[in-house]
Amino acid sequence: MTPKSPADKWAAGDAYETFMGRWSREIARRFVRWLACEPDRAWLDVGCGTGALATAVCELAAPSRVVACDPSEPLVRHARSTIPAPRVSVLVAGFGGLPETPGGFDRVVSGLVLNFLPDVPRSVREMRARTCPGGVVAAYVWDYAKGMEFLRCFWDEAVALDEGARELDEGVRFPMCRREVLEVLFSDAGLHDVRSDAMEIPTRFAGFSDYWEPFLGGTGPAPSYVASLEEDQRTELRARLERRLAQPRGGIIELLARAWAVRGTAP
Repeated sequence: MTPKSPADKWAAGDAYETFMGRWSREIARRFVRWLACEPDRAWLDVGCGTGALATAVCELAAPSRVVACDPSEPLVRHARSTIPAPRVSVLVAGFGGLPETPGGFDRVVSGLVLNFLPDVPRSVREMRARTCPGGVVAAYVWDYAKGMEFLRCFWDEAVALDEGARELDEGVRFPMCRREVLEVLFSDAGLHDVRSDAMEIPTRFAGFSDYWEPFLGGTGPAPSYVASLEEDQRTELRARLERRLAQPRGGIIELLARAWAVRGTAP
């Protein structure tokens, strides 16, 4: 099959929540615990999406305030409706115009965003520029090549049907989503004491429909690809995935999702 080449779409907060939100919220909590930050700090959450990381910061880090931003107005609207804490401000802003505060933020963080940016080194330098001296810059990205099993299954089957899908596979598109690349990226941005770690969460699906239906929402790389297919192509892809993921134990599909986290200290 030869579908149109879709661009990644990030237009619907509800669709993103169904597809990735349940996993991004869990990995955000792991990330905040990994940072082990002191309370009463000012945070900047860059590329906040639907608010998973900002929510985890409020739940686990006792911040003095959180400024969260994203260039997508629909995602910002969704985040404003779901983040419960009054000390959070959610703004429409992205790299090239990140929010500032006098003296800099104590923590500047970004979750599941860096690999989608056109100029990652410049973006990390801008994060450092928004950080106070001695503050922490940190981020995390999914390990698309090996660690995101539910997406790895999807793209393996998509490419088996359509070689053209390979260039859309996040595991191919995002070679930066590796531990050693992230450490070099942060060191080259002028950050000190750079370190990284793997974070893993289970991704459990109640059955194949629970796995497949979020791919139909049109938000994110894989759903954007599915939306570009003709009906018979979607049906064939669905059938291949259902055969691959068939489970003998009550239909529950249990897979693993791994992300790489990296942090550094601003000079």
